[in-house]
Amino acid sequence: MLRTTLASSRVLRVSVLGLVTLTAAAVFTTGTADARHYRHRTYHHYHARHHVEHESYSPPFSSIIVDANSGATLSASSPDASRHPASLTKIMTLYLLFERLDAGKMNLDTEMTVSEHASEQAPTKLGLRPGQTIRVEDAIKGLVTRSANDAAVVIAEAIGGDEDDFAKLMTRKARALGMTHTVYVNASGLPDDEQVTTARDQSTLGRAIQDRFPRYYRYFSTETFNYHGQSIRNHNHLLGSVEGVDGIKTGYIRASGFNLVTSIHRGNRHLVGVVMGGRSGSSRDAIMRNLLAENLEKAATTRTVAAITERNPADANIDIAEAETTSRPNQAVQVQAAAAVQDQVQAVVQTVALDLGPSSTTPTTTPTAAVKPTRMLLVVATCVTASRTPAPRTLTTTT
Repeated sequence: MLRTTLASSRVLRVSVLGLVTLTAAAVFTTGTADARHYRHRTYHHYHARHHVEHESYSPPFSSIIVDANSGATLSASSPDASRHPASLTKIMTLYLLFERLDAGKMNLDTEMTVSEHASEQAPTKLGLRPGQTIRVEDAIKGLVTRSANDAAVVIAEAIGGDEDDFAKLMTRKARALGMTHTVYVNASGLPDDEQVTTARDQSTLGRAIQDRFPRYYRYFSTETFNYHGQSIRNHNHLLGSVEGVDGIKTGYIRASGFNLVTSIHRGNRHLVGVVMGGRSGSSRDAIMRNLLAENLEKAATTRTVAAITERNPADANIDIAEAETTSRPNQAVQVQAAAAVQDQVQAVVQTVALDLGPSSTTPTTTPTAAVKPTRMLLVVATCVTASRTPAPRTLTTTT
């Protein structure tokens, strides 16, 4: 019986050592992959929860109405408060695409290849498949009508090489335009705590894209897009229902509420409005209608303000560096947590190594030795949990 006990003890200890070794490997290989997987994984139950208004749902609200002729702010509510842009993000994605088109580096018939990463984006999307191609013009229409997240990433990869690098270009462009409170980390607007903007910044972008790219801005007035047998209607319901509205973009994720940037030309007057944090698409649209109606008569009838120009790229880079610094404390906490997990795992490995030393060949009858394997298993379980538990996030889609 003594031999049986010794054999069982050795087997248990060897099993624990193997488990610890595997855990140590998992801790140092899954962190980055899990973080990136979160950003791009498919969101479930989309149709059941999307655009459903709940009485308890009250996202933070912001709005601004700007006279595009004079540059004056005619109405504002928390215009500089930090908000999530959701699919308003795609305005900047298209700004950078229009820039390439205007420079002759791409044309409307340029074919862009769909990557696996692009095809895996959460709805809403066109359903693009890895390896296929999509024309630039079709991608533009896919963004302004369906707000296609897969097409947004195709554009990002065609211009920036990958989505992360493209997001840096987006933030740099935001700084150049004077959008001092905007940071982009993806091309679509899918949920990310670090992707932020303000109503004022979005009004700046809404004016700038019209001033600089009038030829391509017209795509924002597309009401219906026919693609591979599908007839896709624009999410912007003010198009065709409010006289003079010519664009530009809607957006929604759970964290942001229902967002809208609108441009209206009526007579010689021109307003650009932003509403962020609507409780539903219909209430957001109603708020925008009222704001436009209340402020249209206040607008100037002649253009006196200069077009929005871009700042020196070097200045924009300095602003970006300062913005990135604000996110480093979170990264430091994550590194410290990973180091703590590593220390725990190493301690367990050392404990098991000692238990497997020369003394392990002699019988032990003390209660402490009997419970060591159980304690080690508990520590290993704690390490695994600590290394795999993600920060709480809200899973939603963007339109």
